[in-house]
Amino acid sequence: MERIVNLKQLEVFINVAETGSFSKGAEASFITQSTVSQHIFALENEFGLKLLDRTGKGAMLTEAGKLLLDHARHLVDYAREVPAAIGRFKGLEETSLQIAGSSIPAEYLIPSMLPQLIGRFPGITITLLHGDSREVLDKVLAEEVEIGVVGARFAEDGLDFVPFITDELVLVAPAAHRWSGRVIDKDELVTEPFVMREKGSGTGRTAVKALGKAGIDMENLQIAAYLGSNEGVKRGVIAGVGVSFVSCLSVQKELSQGSLVQIQVQGMQIKREICLVNRKGRELSPGAVAFTAVLSELCADAAGC
Repeated sequence: MERIVNLKQLEVFINVAETGSFSKGAEASFITQSTVSQHIFALENEFGLKLLDRTGKGAMLTEAGKLLLDHARHLVDYAREVPAAIGRFKGLEETSLQIAGSSIPAEYLIPSMLPQLIGRFPGITITLLHGDSREVLDKVLAEEVEIGVVGARFAEDGLDFVPFITDELVLVAPAAHRWSGRVIDKDELVTEPFVMREKGSGTGRTAVKALGKAGIDMENLQIAAYLGSNEGVKRGVIAGVGVSFVSCLSVQKELSQGSLVQIQVQGMQIKREICLVNRKGRELSPGAVAFTAVLSELCADAAGC
């Protein structure tokens, strides 16, 4: 049968063994000598072995006692490290944080805020996993990560969604596209091939919902390709595969360089909230609290494009 060792009894045993005396062991343990005897008796009874011989020269370790002393020292030393380790974790002096982000947060938002986070809390280590929004939520639900950052809300009873920044999806086309410099009517959207994100993507989900709200039947839309990353979509548009709705946070470089152009669509403005996600009813670790506070602070004045 597995035995449960009492840490206080081990501490008392170590004090008696190291001082060679029950009375000195009692002084070192700040308890009475009779209490010391009770602890030693309890240990000997637990293991079914004599641990100390009471001799005229004091308390002498038996062979079993020598074996226990070696292990007891390691256990007690390790136990004494626990409060310090918890203190370092609580004070963010030594802590690891597992998070997951969908494409836009993981590629554009989170990396940009890490210098500020690590600058304030140099003892924190971040592990960032990447996936589409559905994959991120699954990782949070499975407790593979503590928090997630996604670009769409999903119907998940076990998760809390906290919006922290507004993002806008904009229609982009390759340079010198026939729509460049124009404000197009939404009905013209069905005349061009589209590059779309995969079905688990928050960006793709938001775009489909907005098109449907604008009266665009997805069956009438020419889908040239479904691609699994935001970078893939941009490269596809630049190559002339089709046009696409993408996060404005992700295309500032390409728009400024002229490899992509933004197309205005009459009467259409697609906005969505990027959200922090965590499990309902679960207390966030100090590292997660720090991460969410810094991210929200840096994004407080931002509003997409």
